Amino acid sequence: MGEIVVTGAAGFVGSHLVEELLRRFPDDKIIAVDSYNEYYSESTKRRNQRSLHEVEGDHLQLVAADLLTTDLGSVIPSTTRAIFHQAGQPGVRSSWGTEFSLHIDRNIAVTQRLLEFSKTLPLLERFVFASSSSVYGDAESYPTDESTIPRPRSPYGVTKLAAENLCSLYAANFRLPTVSLRYFTVYGPRQRPDMAFTRFCTAHLQGRPIAVYGDGTQVRDFTFVSDVVAANVLSLVNDVSPGTVLNISGGSSVSINQVLATLSEISGRNVDIDYTDFATGDVTRTGGSSERARTVLGWEPSVSLNEGLAIQYGWARDEISLEETE
Repeated sequence: MGEIVVTGAAGFVGSHLVEELLRRFPDDKIIAVDSYNEYYSESTKRRNQRSLHEVEGDHLQLVAADLLTTDLGSVIPSTTRAIFHQAGQPGVRSSWGTEFSLHIDRNIAVTQRLLEFSKTLPLLERFVFASSSSVYGDAESYPTDESTIPRPRSPYGVTKLAAENLCSLYAANFRLPTVSLRYFTVYGPRQRPDMAFTRFCTAHLQGRPIAVYGDGTQVRDFTFVSDVVAANVLSLVNDVSPGTVLNISGGSSVSINQVLATLSEISGRNVDIDYTDFATGDVTRTGGSSERARTVLGWEPSVSLNEGLAIQYGWARDEISLEETE
């Protein structure tokens, strides 16, 4: 039928998405692009893709490329029918100071390059952008819906909102079929090493104190990775108006302390917690309304926090065992 391109394909969400696209669209060629940059180890990203090497060929192409500098025509065929733009520079805490330039390049400039190139693709059905609940900052009301005015509290949130606005502009001016999905705290197997649940599970498994920013009363809306992947796929197969913005939230708004209590129940032993200072730019609460995603996509979360955290804990245990044998 054509090609489907996934950027950030060696990352957390991207690698899961590629696997699902291979399963759902056997007649398409999936082009999995990643820069394997230095934000976290290349070996971790390669492990994320270990299952993909078994099917690389006519149905899958793995591409190492920096989308900021590469000739996009050499990576994205003219017959591409969908682009899932998962690539970007993550990190609320790291976006302050000198690293802000990385966020400008990898979140804003790369997105603009892809959007501009996408105008040349005659068969493009959908451009799905991975946005973030960080665009809301400390929202005016909860559950927060898409009509809420975004007020990001970190440079990272600013760059994600700017990229999302670019998607809306290209939709309005060129009818580019963009959809922006605002992810609410995604977790699950392959979650980045710097993200909370991976840090919590790894420290607990290794018998170390779990470092928590602030006092643990911060509330987050956690969304399991398979639910996020499902939202991406539904964004392609459904008829969605260009420029649409949707919350993708798990509906499990709980405090960090409640998460740690759940982790204790899963592991069968008490957690040792080391509370530290609040991180600059962190918000006190997130909680999204997914009513619009339910209406537009027919999407709703299916994995509970208890179930999902147990799955991630088991994955973290297996990863530690694998690293010890390598």
